[in-house]
Formats: sequence, structure tokens, C-alpha cells
Amino acid sequence: MQEAIDFLSSKNPIFLEIIEKYGLPPIPKRPPGFETLVLLILEQQVSIDSAKATFLKIKAYKTCNPENMAVLSDEEYRNLGVSRQKTKYIKILAEAVLNKDLDIEGLASKSAIQVREELIKLKGIGNWTIDIYLMFCLEEPDLIPLDDIAVINTIKELLNIHDRQEMEIHAEQWSPYRSYATYLLWHYYLKKRNRTISY
Repeated sequence: MQEAIDFLSSKNPIFLEIIEKYGLPPIPKRPPGFETLVLLILEQQVSIDSAKATFLKIKAYKTCNPENMAVLSDEEYRNLGVSRQKTKYIKILAEAVLNKDLDIEGLASKSAIQVREELIKLKGIGNWTIDIYLMFCLEEPDLIPLDDIAVINTIKELLNIHDRQEMEIHAEQWSPYRSYATYLLWHYYLKKRNRTISY
């Protein structure tokens, strides 16, 4: 991590300023697998905390595995606080695993590009979900999720870049440590708002 921080600070002193003000960022880690993908679907466009509460309800109700998630009724999902759209996405994911269209365990041995190609085929799993899975579960060091509202807002605030394409081009100079740049941007975003998240 020190190597990444030294590299990023040489590209832009803002990273050093974040560390000096708020300390080192946590490196989020989650176990790879079906459960984490379900949690990521739940986290789409809602707060991590509310998604986690729903996820814990699901786990208390049934083991969160493809066999159970494929056969839960829409009403059961609704009673657990899952929207109709996300119910559909979780069922699509569960069925893909059961039909062997998706080998989640096999993703760990694939490149980031191959993982994206595999997961993007599934309705309900877009680039944000894939980016977070790659970063948190497969420890991909060089990604910046430009579909993440906290990342976008922090780049706007700290770097005064407002165009998505410009953000992408600017972030290329942070390669091969774009994920670490992301962790620093998230860290700033949360600390400034006095928010703590357990990943």
C-alpha cells in the first residue's frame, strides 16, 4: 500500500493531503462468491447500511445460496424488503449459477476484463457492481468506478473535473493504482461527512 500511496502522491499532492488530514484509508475486503454478489445487487443505488440490513434479513430467513434464492417467492422477497427489480436480478444470478452459465469460483483465476465479460451478460449486474466485486473480492489494484456517486462527487470537489470522460482520462495517470486512489477518495468523502462504513 505504501508503494501505491507514494506513487499517487507523486502524481497529485491531494492524496497526501487526504492522508495527513484523515489518516490511511481502509482497504475494503469481502469474500468472493454468490453471497457478495447478492449484497452488491442490494447495494445498487441505496446506502450500504440499508442494503446490509436487508441482506441480514435474507440470511436470517434462509441460507443465501443459489438453490434458496432461485425458489423464494416474489412475496417472500417483498416481505424481506427487496424491490421487485432486485428480486428479478437476484433470481437471474441464482439461475445462472444453477444452470452453470456462471462459474463464480472460476472468476478468481480470470483477468479483470474476462470477469467483466462474464458478469455483464447478467441482467442487473452492471459496471459498478463488477468494479466493486473486482476490487473488494478479487483485489484488483487498478480500477476506478466512475459510476460511483461518492467517487464522482469527490473528483468534482477536489479536482474540479465535472465531465465523466475527462475524469476517466485524468485517472489514467493513477494507473496501476487506480483502486487505491478510489479508496482514498472514498475515505475523504466519508470522513468529511463523519460517516463510518463497515464494508
